[in-house]
Amino acid sequence: MGSQDEQAQSTGRRALLGAAVLGAGGAVLGLSGTARAADAGRAGSGGLKSLPRPTIIGHRGVGGYRPEHTFGSYELALDLGADIVEAGDLCPTKDGHLVCRHEPEIGGTTNVADHPEFAGRKTTKVLDGVSTTGWFTEDFTLAELKTLRAIERIPANRPHNTLYNGRWEIPTFEEVLKWQDEQTRKRGKQVFIYPETKHPTYFRKLGLGLEERVAKLLRKHGKDKRNSPVILQSFEPTSIQRLNTLVDNPLVVLLSTADSRPWDFVETGDPRTVADLITPKGLREIAGYAQGIGPTLDLVITKNADGSLGNRTTLVADAHKVGLILHPYTMRNENPFLPKEFRKGTDADGYGDAFGAFRTYFATGIDGVFTDNADTGVLARQDFVNG
Repeated sequence: MGSQDEQAQSTGRRALLGAAVLGAGGAVLGLSGTARAADAGRAGSGGLKSLPRPTIIGHRGVGGYRPEHTFGSYELALDLGADIVEAGDLCPTKDGHLVCRHEPEIGGTTNVADHPEFAGRKTTKVLDGVSTTGWFTEDFTLAELKTLRAIERIPANRPHNTLYNGRWEIPTFEEVLKWQDEQTRKRGKQVFIYPETKHPTYFRKLGLGLEERVAKLLRKHGKDKRNSPVILQSFEPTSIQRLNTLVDNPLVVLLSTADSRPWDFVETGDPRTVADLITPKGLREIAGYAQGIGPTLDLVITKNADGSLGNRTTLVADAHKVGLILHPYTMRNENPFLPKEFRKGTDADGYGDAFGAFRTYFATGIDGVFTDNADTGVLARQDFVNG
């Protein structure tokens, strides 16, 4: 825990993000758009209170329709109604810039394999305990990465997205921050982003610490305040704790499967698993330095061995009790990603009953959700709040 001043700051930020939940009550009650707009106006110029609930977060943009982490994907997310765009899974380059890629390994998300000049960069590394072969952002300068173009990551599920292979370059985080301002002006309302520090322990050991680089850019662009439209997230609690000492932005701890251990815990010998972090005691600790959690959907409703939904857990109630908001991940329209009872047929690229799945998860009381299909999420929320 930090000093009393730090704790007071943290509590203030937590209250602010919690107010995003309460301040969006108009959406919950199904008030008219005019009434919600009036509420938003009273909440101040684009503060978190102005976001509707459940909040629809465009996962890596709209991965369901465009190659992820491209400006094409980010802008379409806004066009389709996303309240927040997850613009930025942040990975460093060899020369210390931050770029937006799902993973540091870029063989699956760019056309690097088509560049003979980079053939010699292909290598095998151990990334958070997993042997991974490919090309890695930290082995390229920004100028070199800018010669590459994005491709669809899961073409078997999204063959239509391959139409856009090669169209967009890899964005930098600084470009995203400038894009955010441009889109806010263009659209006449505040655009929110939700970047993530990727594998922070791994990169710190390489001398490429992420948190200080993120903080420096946020300060440069005046977006390091508690009411700034930038929410920061990480799967490593110590990364969020470090950010808590560097910036005043809302902070969210991402949580994988119950039996997993955050990699920073593995590295430091902390024996706790995610199951320990989601106990009332664990959540109280998280609430000391963060304002929210981003659990996998299976921590909200368990899954049976056959992929069907199991039991609703107490996570939503337990998190709300200590003032944390919940933004679970990830809702997708395609069959393989849906609980068994919402699938239609067996086609890997076929859509199931995504609306039914959204409705089921919204009913748990979650505050928002990451989705690859922002338009589906917006319609599902409309059904839910007016139903």
